[in-house]
Amino acid sequence: QVQLVESGGGLVQAGGSLRLSCAASGTIFSINAMAWYRQAPGTQRELVASITDRGGTNYADSVKGRFTISRDNNKNTVSLQMNSLKPEDTAVYYCNAHLTRWPKLTTEDYWGQGTQVTVSS
Repeated sequence: QVQLVESGGGLVQAGGSLRLSCAASGTIFSINAMAWYRQAPGTQRELVASITDRGGTNYADSVKGRFTISRDNNKNTVSLQMNSLKPEDTAVYYCNAHLTRWPKLTTEDYWGQGTQVTVSS
């Protein structure tokens, strides 16, 4: 079994900051990419930021310069530092990991349960 557990969501005023964290645990052989997605009511889930096992990053245009993704390969964790938050950042944020599991070395996508981020104007 593999679990992704997120933490750090909450309510913040526009212009404020939040830090999301996600820890992966279980029968993990290796983690390739990790990412954060978000989904606002009535919209499709969208990629916010991703990071490879070598630290290469990719950001949605809407968050470039405000959000920073990072990971700790030794601890199987990924974080998202969110600064200068805007009301349009309000959504449920989901952690994603593209990983390979023991013992069959199968590679799949896993998701966290989601954490709510609400930015008030």
